[in-house]
Amino acid sequence: MSIRIGIMGYGNLGRGIECAIRQNADMELAAVFTRRDPETVSVLTEGVAVCSVSEAEQWKDKVDVMILCGGSATDLPEQTPKYASMFNVVDSFDTHARIPEHFANVDAAAKESGKVGIISVGWDPGMFSLNRLYANAILPDGKDYTFWGKGVSQGHSDAIRRVEGVRDAKQYTIPVEAALEAVRNGENPELSTRQKHTRECFVVLEEGADAAKVEEEIKTMPNYFSDYDTTVHFISQEELDKNHSGIPHGGFVLRSGKTGWEGEHSHLIEYSLKLDSNPEFTSSVLVAYARAAYRLYKEGQSGCKTVFDIAPAYLSSKSGEELRASML
Repeated sequence: MSIRIGIMGYGNLGRGIECAIRQNADMELAAVFTRRDPETVSVLTEGVAVCSVSEAEQWKDKVDVMILCGGSATDLPEQTPKYASMFNVVDSFDTHARIPEHFANVDAAAKESGKVGIISVGWDPGMFSLNRLYANAILPDGKDYTFWGKGVSQGHSDAIRRVEGVRDAKQYTIPVEAALEAVRNGENPELSTRQKHTRECFVVLEEGADAAKVEEEIKTMPNYFSDYDTTVHFISQEELDKNHSGIPHGGFVLRSGKTGWEGEHSHLIEYSLKLDSNPEFTSSVLVAYARAAYRLYKEGQSGCKTVFDIAPAYLSSKSGEELRASML
């Protein structure tokens, strides 16, 4: 039987999940849930129901895993615990500083309902998190470095769009090239948050909005911009649509470490991603972890998990025998 997936929210991430489901033969899209008028939402998969979020509870026995596509700033802290009381859930919560708190809330709800919730799934947090863990375990005498970009951050762009007076916005995260090269050269620099990245924002204001006030609110936003050199450009909607319609991203996880009795040998582990579409790649990771959530639930597990808790084999549609024969 196919794993029945529900999509909660049909923006860039939701559409990416719909496309990813099509590439996974063991899954099917059961329904899409939206805060908009369902009559106004058109999906790509023929015959799939589009429902109001208020109808979600009626689908408890018809959806195996609900993938939550809300933003981390205000949506997921409320949505993930709420829907973990009804479904196995997967989200892409990416406010790193609040992950422990989010985990605790989802864990309590999922344990009470007997469901599985997997949080903070994507490429960072997610795939980058795994690579940091693997590299730390392999090279305990070493230093970690993570660089993001250049690319559009969906979470940061969403946070800007929630600022009063902002009609639309895109935010680019940009690595400081000199810092990245110093790491690759084995210099093991001590780098502050501000020394590793800059942030560049392109903002369309609502008519009559106070540009200075909006810029100040963006630059001082905790967890998002306050620790970075941030540039804010105010542009027209036409310019944003023309020059900033794509959603590319990527980045690098590096660990520089030493081995040997006296630490005489140096090593550099580097994992990189170059993504043409941030939401579509994130969606593909979410769908793989939805498979894991379903399998864990079928084994009788419950509560909140992160990518650290999921064995790689749970992500693949292949059997253990197939994996050992083709990938090991």
